[in-house]
This record gives sequence, C-alpha cells and structure tokens, in this order.
Amino acid sequence: MKKRDLVLFLIASAFLGVSQSIDASVFNNFLNDTFNITVSQRTILEFPREFPGFLVVFVSGALIALGDVRIAGVANILAAVGMMGLGYLSKDFGVMMIWMTVYSMGQHLFLPVSNSIGMNLADKNNMGKVLGRINGVNTAAFLLTSLGTALIFRFIKISYPMAYTVGAISFLCSAILIFNMTPHKAKTTGKRFFIKKEYSLFYWLSILYGARKQIFITFGPWVLIKVFNQGVTTFAMLGFIVAGIGIFFKPFVGTLIDKKGERFVLAAEAILLIVVCTGYAVAGNLGLGIETALYITAGCYILDQLLVAAGMARSTYLKKIAASPEDVSPTLSMGISMDHVVAMIVPWLGGLVWNVFGYEIVFVLGALIALANLFITRYIKIAEE
Repeated sequence: MKKRDLVLFLIASAFLGVSQSIDASVFNNFLNDTFNITVSQRTILEFPREFPGFLVVFVSGALIALGDVRIAGVANILAAVGMMGLGYLSKDFGVMMIWMTVYSMGQHLFLPVSNSIGMNLADKNNMGKVLGRINGVNTAAFLLTSLGTALIFRFIKISYPMAYTVGAISFLCSAILIFNMTPHKAKTTGKRFFIKKEYSLFYWLSILYGARKQIFITFGPWVLIKVFNQGVTTFAMLGFIVAGIGIFFKPFVGTLIDKKGERFVLAAEAILLIVVCTGYAVAGNLGLGIETALYITAGCYILDQLLVAAGMARSTYLKKIAASPEDVSPTLSMGISMDHVVAMIVPWLGGLVWNVFGYEIVFVLGALIALANLFITRYIKIAEE
C-alpha cells in the first residue's frame, strides 16, 4: 500500500510541477502587464499574498481531523479555484488580490503536509532520498512546462487566462490523485497547534528562512524585470534551466541529507546564499556591461532557486528530533506560520530600502540574514539512532 501511495504522490507531484511552473513563469509579468504596478505596489502585494502562510497553522489545525493526505487534496482544490479567479475574474487590482489570496492559501496549506506525507512514505534511514525523488519528479514536470511556456509565449502569445486554466486543471488532477491515496487521520492530543521549547531551533531556522525567501521571491524577479527589462520568456527559460539542473540536484541534496546530515546541508546553503546575495548586489556595478550583469544576475536567480531544495533538511531535522510522530505536521505548520510573519514584513521594509538606497542594499541585508542562518546551523544536533 505504501508503494502504491508513493507512486500516486509522485504523479501528483508531477502535475504540481506543471502548475508551479506556470505560476513562476507568468505571475510577475501578469502583474506588470495587467496592472502596470510599481516596485512599492509589488512589495505591498506581498502582505496579502503571504498572509495565508501565517494563517496556515490555524487552518491546518482546524482541518487536522482530516489527516495530511486529505488536507493536501483540499489545498490543491483551493489553489485551482484561486488560479482560475486570477485568470478570469481579476478585473481590477483589488479583486485580483482576493483571488491571489485564495490561491496562496491552497499553496501554503499544502507545504507542511507535503513533506510530512513524503517522510511518512519513507523509511527512517532514507527520508532524504524519498523527498529528493518526489522533488525530482516535480522538477522534471516543471522543466518541460517551463520550456513549453517559453516557446508558446515567444511564438504564439497566448493569453494569461489560458495559461492559468492549464495550471488550474493540473492542480485538480493532483488533487484527484491525492484523494485516491490511503487516508491517514492524525492521532490528536487535544491540541491543534502548539509551541514547544524543544523545537525552538527549528522555529528560528523557519524565521530566518522566511526573511531570506521573501527577499528573493519579491526582489530577485523584480530586479530582472525593472532593472534588466526581462519578460515572460526569460523567466520561463530560467525556470527551464533551474528545473533541468534540479532533476538531478534535488535527489542529490536528499541523498546528501542522509549521508552528511542536516547541519552540513543547511550550513552549505547559508554560505552559497551569501554568494548569491553578493552577486545580486554587485553585478550591475562592476563595469562589465549590461549583458554580463544580466548573466550574473540570472545566475544568482538560478542558484537561489536550486537552494530551495535545502528546505528538505529542515523537515527531516524536525522529524528526527520530534518527541512523537503526531508533533511533526503541526510543528511544520507552525514553522511556516512563523516564517510568514517575517515574510509579510520584509517586502515592505525591502521596498523602502530599494526606494531610498537602491536595490543593491536590499541584497546586502540578505547576505547578513544568510550569515545569521550560518551561525544558527552550528547548534543543530541530532542524537544518534
């Protein structure tokens, strides 16, 4: 039964890769082309977009009786509804924010249960490998979709609603597959959400991840759009490159977690993020020409996207230190809510810094966050089995 469920979840992850590729390739240019928003408006938009991430601990707590599998199915249905609303019902900026919030709720609700489901489908000694395989399949679908999106927008110029329709259908297909998995209802202890002292390091890792993540989600693409005037085709091609490398990179990171441990992987992520932030900050000021600066910035974008795979190490770390299996999913949800408290604030502060000091200083601050993350990894300790 576990093998059948793993196959269903792998196929569901492939459909999710299609939807996520469309979102990554289209969303920022959809905002720019449809509403012609400024950098300040884009940063303000991150508050309603990330607010569902803060709410996820409460929503998942309310749904805990359904179990992780059913919650994942519901999450993908929400994402499909939100994506269709973005495509067809976003007649003005305010209405668009409502549908974006619905879509975001589905996305964020899926995040904690996804890793929890993946780890439950693995043995205790190969959790990283199984998560890497799931992410690798997702990335392969992401790659093919990114290539298709780049070619279609370059030569056919399809509408944003049509692109979002394909994404919504893929979310629904993923939901159907997940609903066909064996449901596992949680053994509740009376507490739908909680904070425990023994998980404090995990919470700190989540908070720092929220700050680091939001700098790149908001300002990384916006540098390419506003400073280097890049469009959908560029983002689709960058997504294609990220996915092409990620097919092999994500399983590699998963295996690295099993062999070298979470501390090694998260420390390496922090060091590489310092390099990425430095690249973003200095690329346009080295006097190498606009084309070279664009290539350096695009390279930083690619590396940052790949480093998201290190998030598997945070999940497996929690799984290994959890006092009981029932703590894992609620604590993952709490971590996401904590990281989104920070994620709602960082874009606003970053927008102020961008407008007053320039985008370069935003990434200097990002490097300092990565440095703090490196310091925190020193305290990761897992008892020997």
